[in-house]
Amino acid sequence: MKNKIILLKLSYEYKHENFDIFPCVIQDEKNLVLVDCGYSNSLHLIEEEMISNGLNPKNLTHLFLTHQDDDHMGSAKEIKVKYPNIKIVASLKEKPYIEGTKKNLRLIQGEKVLDTLPKEYKEFGIEFCKRYENLNNVKVDITVNDGDILDWFGGCMVVETPGHTPGHTSLYLKNEKIFITGDAAIIEDGNLVIANPQFCLDLSTAEKSLENFKNLKIEKYICYHGGILGAN
Repeated sequence: MKNKIILLKLSYEYKHENFDIFPCVIQDEKNLVLVDCGYSNSLHLIEEEMISNGLNPKNLTHLFLTHQDDDHMGSAKEIKVKYPNIKIVASLKEKPYIEGTKKNLRLIQGEKVLDTLPKEYKEFGIEFCKRYENLNNVKVDITVNDGDILDWFGGCMVVETPGHTPGHTSLYLKNEKIFITGDAAIIEDGNLVIANPQFCLDLSTAEKSLENFKNLKIEKYICYHGGILGAN
């Protein structure tokens, strides 16, 4: 089986506006790894995308969660229930928030600004907080730290990319010069930029993370928001 990175496209609609996010699958001879998994109730979208790309969801070995945001981990519990043999992987720093032993930092952020939101944004703020209050937590089976090498795709390095959240992590496939950003960066107008700076829990740290991994030898960035930047 050839080593491949397969980009999945999950399409959503919010208030009559369509938008896409891009989880990816890392495939090698022994592993089939899904990186992030969309909002709650997205399993059917993931399965459809995998099947359309010739992948069997039953063969998933791991789900790597870059961080605690609901659009990245929302369907993790659903996936674990249907495919109980899959191993959930996340950073040690993000683990308590993903598991729910600590209150989700995005919910704390939302609650903090809710009372000060202008009237036109109040409904969004309330919906935002409710999403996180109802977020399904999931047990993390394997914790990782900065610099850990995972036995995926001939060696996949965990890179701490804090700022968006304190324990945010990305993946660096050094041999292939591929970097899977999560929300450490997004693509806007063909450029790599900070993802939703208004939501960054520490913007200056997020900027440092972006500069740090830009200095790595990378030919292709896979961004959860935007898709692929670089050679195809």
